Amino acid sequence: MAKYIFPAIFDPNENGGYTITFPDLPGCITEGSDLEEAVLMAAEAMALHLYGMERDGDAIPLPSKPNEVSMEDTETGAFVSLIQSRTEPIRDELQNRAVKKTLTIPQWLNDEAEGAGLNFSQTLQFALKEKLGITEKRP
Repeated sequence: MAKYIFPAIFDPNENGGYTITFPDLPGCITEGSDLEEAVLMAAEAMALHLYGMERDGDAIPLPSKPNEVSMEDTETGAFVSLIQSRTEPIRDELQNRAVKKTLTIPQWLNDEAEGAGLNFSQTLQFALKEKLGITEKRP
């Protein structure tokens, strides 16, 4: 199970919440209206960002040491905290989400299937797995 821990900068924003950035993960940024939400949002943003890097085959950088993170350009009250997240739950959720497909079948076949009370999505999934030789769920 891929588990990551990276330092994040929690920078107070004008709305009373926090803007969170990850010095080692350029482009990974989120916000939270209070500290509790900010920590949750940071973990989710980091997991999504790292999942995208894994999927694209990008090298995952080594995390900086928290005491070596630059606090330049931050507001008074900014601080560094370690954030931990896992990419497996994100991968599982995204790879198993439903995808809508449009298909065409003859009217007579549609009538027969509806008359038999068949579930079209379930039947198509079964047929695709059989055709592809898939016997168990894949990640």
